[in-house]
Amino acid sequence: MNKFYPRKDKKFSISKGSPYPMGATLKDNGVNFALFSSRAEKVELCLFDDNGKETRLTLPDVDRHIHFGFVEGLQAGQRYGYRVYGSYYPELGLFFNPKKLLADPYARDIDGTLHYCNPEELAWLRYDDQRDNAAIAPKSVVTAPSTFDWQDDRFPDIPWPDTVIYEAHVKGLTKLIPGLEHAGTYAALADPKVIAYLKELGITAVELLPVQLHLDEYHLQQNGLSNYWGYNTYSHFSVEPSYAAAPKNAADELRCAVRALHAAGIEVFLDIVFNHTAEQDRSVGLMLSQRGIDNPAWYWQEANCSYSNWSGTGNTLQLSERNVTRWLMDCLRYWVQEFHIDGFRFDLAVVLGREPGFNTYGRLFQAIYQDPVLATRKMIAEPWDIGPGGYQVGHFPPPFAEWNDRFRDDMRAFWVQESGNLGAFAERLAGSSDLFRHHGRTPVEGINFICSHDGFTLRDLVSYNEKHNEANGEQNRDGHSHNLSWNHGEEGGTDNAEILKLREYTSKALLSSLFLANGTPMLLSGDEFGNSQNGNNNGYCQDNAITWLDWWARNAELESYVQKLLALRRDIALLHEDAWWDDRVHWMTAEGLEMHKHWENRSSKAMQVLLDDEWLLLVNAKRSTQMFYLPTGSWKCHLAPSEDYEHNHSECRVGHMGIWIFHKKT
Repeated sequence: MNKFYPRKDKKFSISKGSPYPMGATLKDNGVNFALFSSRAEKVELCLFDDNGKETRLTLPDVDRHIHFGFVEGLQAGQRYGYRVYGSYYPELGLFFNPKKLLADPYARDIDGTLHYCNPEELAWLRYDDQRDNAAIAPKSVVTAPSTFDWQDDRFPDIPWPDTVIYEAHVKGLTKLIPGLEHAGTYAALADPKVIAYLKELGITAVELLPVQLHLDEYHLQQNGLSNYWGYNTYSHFSVEPSYAAAPKNAADELRCAVRALHAAGIEVFLDIVFNHTAEQDRSVGLMLSQRGIDNPAWYWQEANCSYSNWSGTGNTLQLSERNVTRWLMDCLRYWVQEFHIDGFRFDLAVVLGREPGFNTYGRLFQAIYQDPVLATRKMIAEPWDIGPGGYQVGHFPPPFAEWNDRFRDDMRAFWVQESGNLGAFAERLAGSSDLFRHHGRTPVEGINFICSHDGFTLRDLVSYNEKHNEANGEQNRDGHSHNLSWNHGEEGGTDNAEILKLREYTSKALLSSLFLANGTPMLLSGDEFGNSQNGNNNGYCQDNAITWLDWWARNAELESYVQKLLALRRDIALLHEDAWWDDRVHWMTAEGLEMHKHWENRSSKAMQVLLDDEWLLLVNAKRSTQMFYLPTGSWKCHLAPSEDYEHNHSECRVGHMGIWIFHKKT
């Protein structure tokens, strides 16, 4: 970052600039500033030198609620903020307070950190405090256009049908890898050892939990904890510096990681949070940026001007407001153009379509669909929030794919709790046509997963009956209670060989279902080798060995099995055609009969699935052996979850719990 040296021979003055682009834009001879506020009476640009001395300049022009001006002589590295004047009527949702320095929602960099672990510290940042907080408030920073050498970088543009997503946390993925330089940072993502591991595993895209600058919520700071996941964004255009080996070079370090992953043919998706901001609710009262700039424009409010808390975090962004829509679109383009990001996963994405009810073809969705920069990027929705009508699985428009929690729950019920629901299993394996087969949608738009960052890891799913979140400081009240898990006879860790074997069988069955299903698979990092969080199913505030992947305790057998599954997936042509299965797949009983009334038999728990008369899946969800009578042809076992099977021409007896994959000899 370039330091700002004030010119002693001249006072800064502000002149007419441009209302767009928004934010602080470096020109040849100065900086243009533009800020949206439809209710502000006056906006002051506040410039700070290296000694903290402040110079205030009123933005002179307003055009359609954009306050703007140009300051000659400023350079990259200039620190700044805004003081916004207007009516103060909290009962009407108006919080203007020029005593509080506000960050630019478009800031590409922020200088300073915020601490508010007690009421005294918090008061300095509250909307109702009348003390000037410029001395402690973080400052937005003017940045120069990137000169990063992308070399011959190209978007890998992996076709959706070939995409395998690996959900990971920048720090947690690599922090404990033995002998890794800069472990736990963006730089580690570019390490040849890490990239080789991802390639050998067989994934095609890394989906990173939020890398935008975030803050730790007030209750976490009070309890001495931090927001490890990062779903509390403070500055949406800024790179989180704590994940960098060299924090002042965080942006280019992330670019290096993207460039290295692209060179290996791996895409990079960002998990991004546009449903709320770090300002929290009125009881906490943080006024950091949007609340003090134009609260009613930025946030959804109820009739009594309280916040519509559809995000569960205290506030919800009003993304249908045209200037907020533009802010989000500018932000997405920024990450694509400046960081070569391949796609985005949107947290609580129903908020994106709220107007305030969910609109499948709402303003923001239309804007994304029509944007030439974003049209070819992959978009993934978490298709729910906690507001009215907040469950919208299957209702997002192109180009969005969606997390399919029905796949997660039905597969867990089938394998972990032996539901015996063959119909539900088949529907999910075939691509969830009941959810996605409409309006021209295709199977790949369903993101299949068994586990994600939110909930049990795969190992914990088969090792715990109950969540164990005591370390989170909320008396184990937080996190999901309905996990569809089973400990197989003993809670948590065990030395019982029989229980460990049962857990491995169940894990392999779930992984087989994930990678052999029609649709796009997503694997939680560490699930391939049995990573555990000791029963914590809500590790959002655990930045420690609870959530960092334990590379020392890898289950080599399970990891090898996942590699083989992904190699097998690449060999099955039907899984790469993005087609509904229809007549190309036959569903048969264990006896080889076509499934008809047998779908209702919850006690059978076994079936055969014939794909293109070439691949045969023997599905046994019982905890006992099963005899299968194979269809006509010469079959060879291609991949088995265990050696416990006997095959002689037309018959095959398999061991308990798993999917045996056979290939037809020609």
